[in-house]
Amino acid sequence: MLPRIKTSVVAALCCTVLGAAVAGCDGEALENWDPLAPATPTADAAPISGTEKIEVGGRSVNVSCSGDPEKGRPVVILLAGAGDGLDKLAAVQKTLSTQNRVCSYDRLGEGASDQPDGPQSFSSTGKILTGVLDRVAGDGPVVLAGHSLGGLIAARYAPEHQDRVKGLVLMDATPPTMLNDMTKAIPGSATGPAAELRAQNLAMFKGENPEKLVVEDGRVSSAGDIPVEVIQHGTPYLAAVPKYGPRLEQAWAAGQRKWLALSSGSKLSTAAKSGHYIYVDQPDLAVQAIERVTTRAARQAQAE
Repeated sequence: MLPRIKTSVVAALCCTVLGAAVAGCDGEALENWDPLAPATPTADAAPISGTEKIEVGGRSVNVSCSGDPEKGRPVVILLAGAGDGLDKLAAVQKTLSTQNRVCSYDRLGEGASDQPDGPQSFSSTGKILTGVLDRVAGDGPVVLAGHSLGGLIAARYAPEHQDRVKGLVLMDATPPTMLNDMTKAIPGSATGPAAELRAQNLAMFKGENPEKLVVEDGRVSSAGDIPVEVIQHGTPYLAAVPKYGPRLEQAWAAGQRKWLALSSGSKLSTAAKSGHYIYVDQPDLAVQAIERVTTRAARQAQAE
């Protein structure tokens, strides 16, 4: 039982729990970087087609874009979960790009982007995301569609950037209070695989992971009335954790409901046939949700 927990549940839960962390770089270059300044390359650079390295705050960030821009329609930005590069999102990006301009990127420490110099925070990951948006969308509107960690980053970023984020799709996003939720679900008195899982994830919350992500719980802020779709997994994979699995599932479901406070236009649905990787298990469902939100965002923008 222990090896299976290590390779499946731990991997999945680490992805989701790590999603409560955040990417970016707290090094000197990033701390002194002005996120309102033009990104590098300059704003008049040719649109990215395919995969390209860009410079953001002195760091090299791997970006992929496809599809043609349509006037008035937001650019879709895909954010992968912890431990995943933009290649994991390639199939969904390809499908979406038939009707949308779609981009994805590797966070620092993931894929082909630079490694982080030190611990990372919500503030620094926001600066990296801002630099990416400057390059791929200019001052135009965007829809952020994030899985797990990517969903948490998107949900934390949107309320403070309502001028450009006009829609959100959160695919089994890490709950806003996952650290507290997990320590309550698996108490310190736990033994065996559950205790090991708890210890591993607490270490990850402190930044002991490839991205050096420091996890902090926080409240859910409002992003106004933008369209938001929250999609939770329907296959209870967390239930495989001995004794404490049901508690983890309950905490996860409660966390998904908390994200509804992001907007007066929020909607929660369940991907009945999906585990944590909703866009892999039910790609059509993920694509349809992103297209719905993008269309609603475009209509709202036209009505303003």
